[in-house]
Amino acid sequence: MALTDALPGRLFSTRGWGLLAAGVVSLLAAQVMGRRDLLTLGLLLIVLPLVSLAGIRILKPRFKVYREFNPASVETSSTTTVRLAVARTGPAAGQVVMEEHLPPRFGESPAFRFPARSAVGGTSRYEYHLRSGKRGQFVIGPVTAEFTDPFGLALHRHAIDDGDTLTVTPAAVELPATGLAGARGNDGVTATRIRANPSDDDVMTREYRHGDPMRRVHWPATARHGELMVRQEESVTTPEATIILDQRWSVFARGPGAAFSATSGEDGHELVTSDTFEWAVTAAMSVSAHLAERSYALRFLDPAGEPAFVHSPSAPEPETEEYAGAGGLQSIAESLAAIQLSGAHHAPAPETGPHPFDDRLMDKLSAHRQRGPVIAILGHLQVAEARSLSAAAGFGANAFAIVVTDHPGDCHAALESLRSGGWRAVAVAPRTPVPAAWSYFDQRDAAAATAAADVRRGTGVSR
Repeated sequence: MALTDALPGRLFSTRGWGLLAAGVVSLLAAQVMGRRDLLTLGLLLIVLPLVSLAGIRILKPRFKVYREFNPASVETSSTTTVRLAVARTGPAAGQVVMEEHLPPRFGESPAFRFPARSAVGGTSRYEYHLRSGKRGQFVIGPVTAEFTDPFGLALHRHAIDDGDTLTVTPAAVELPATGLAGARGNDGVTATRIRANPSDDDVMTREYRHGDPMRRVHWPATARHGELMVRQEESVTTPEATIILDQRWSVFARGPGAAFSATSGEDGHELVTSDTFEWAVTAAMSVSAHLAERSYALRFLDPAGEPAFVHSPSAPEPETEEYAGAGGLQSIAESLAAIQLSGAHHAPAPETGPHPFDDRLMDKLSAHRQRGPVIAILGHLQVAEARSLSAAAGFGANAFAIVVTDHPGDCHAALESLRSGGWRAVAVAPRTPVPAAWSYFDQRDAAAATAAADVRRGTGVSR
C-alpha cells in the first residue's frame, strides 16, 4: 500500500490525540468538580496540539528537489532511470519519510527516508526505474513528505516540488528494405544531372582525374586555372520525403465497435485515441526512422496541409514541418508522444476550419514537387476524399498510401480511386504488422512486373 494511502487525512500523532483526549477529560472533570486548575490544565492540553498543527502548516520545512530522467524521453516498453536529489534549504528537523508520487500505470510509488545514509553535503540522492507500455506525457512527482512539530504532536503532509513531465515516445518497428525510394539509392543519395556548357561558372567544374573522358574537359576553366578542369555533371542532393499523417477523429472512429482509450487525468495529458490511430502513430514513427537511416529529410503534414504536430502538446516546435538528421528524428518521436485525434467528437457536426486534401495541401506538395516520395498514413477514407487526394500523386517521385481501418474491405472503391490517380495504396487492419503493410508495395510491384513479363511472352491477359 502506498504511503499516502496508509496515512490518509492525519492531523495529529498518537501523542497529539492523547493530549486532546486528556484535555477533554480535564474540562469535563473541571465542570463536574468545579476545579479551576483542572479547567486551566484542560485548555492547555487542547491548545498545545492545535498550536503545533498551525505552526507546521505555516512554517513549512523548505527543500530543493532536482529530478533527472535518463534518457530524457523514453520509448514505450523501454526503461528510464529517475535520479532524485533532495537538499534541505531550511532549519534541520530530523528524519523525514518522503514519497515520490507516480501515476497508477507505473505501479507503487517509492518511499524513502531523508536524509539518506549516503547523504553528501546535505544532499540525499535516490534512484529508481520506470517503464510504460503506452506513449504519452506523464507527470512524475511531486515528492511529498509528512512533517511533525518538535513535540511530535501534529502531522502535516505536503509536496516539496511540482514534479516533472516524462515523455514516452512510440517505439519504431524495424521495416524491411524495399524499393520505395524509387530512383534514389538505399543510402539516401541521388545523382542529379547538370547540363554544362562553355559559359558555366567554375563551381560546376573540378580538376581532371585519371580516367575522365576528354570530352568533359572545360577549356575556359582550364585556361583560367592553368590545369585540366572537367565539367561537374553530377551533384549529390539530400533526398526528401513527405509524410501525410491523418489524425481526424471522424476517420478513426468508425462504427460502434471502435475501441477508444484515454489516459486518466492522474497520468498526465489526456489522450483521445483508438487502436487504429495507435497503429498509424507506430507506422509514422517506423517509416520516419526507416527513411532517416537512409539520410532522408522528412516533412510532416496533416490532411489540411498544416504542420502535422501543430496540435500535439508534446511537440518541441509545433509549427515545424521539416526534420533532418538524428535531432529531427528525435523531435518527430517527441511530437508523436502525445499526438491525439482531433476534430468533432460527436456526429453530426458541421465542418469547421480547413478541409482535408484541398488546395492548401496541394500547394504545400507542389512546393517540393518531385523531390521524393509522398507517403500518406490515413484512417478510413471516403471515396470523395480519395478523389481529392488522388491528384497529389503527381507531386511526388512516388506516392504510397496506407489506410488503416477496422474494415479494410469497405475501402475498395477509395483505394481504386487513389490507384487511378497514381498512388500505390493498401488498406490494413490494426492487427496487421506494420512491416507487412510496408512490404505490400514491393510485393505488388513484383506481381505487376511478373504479369507484364507474361503479357510480353503472350501468356498473360492482354491489356
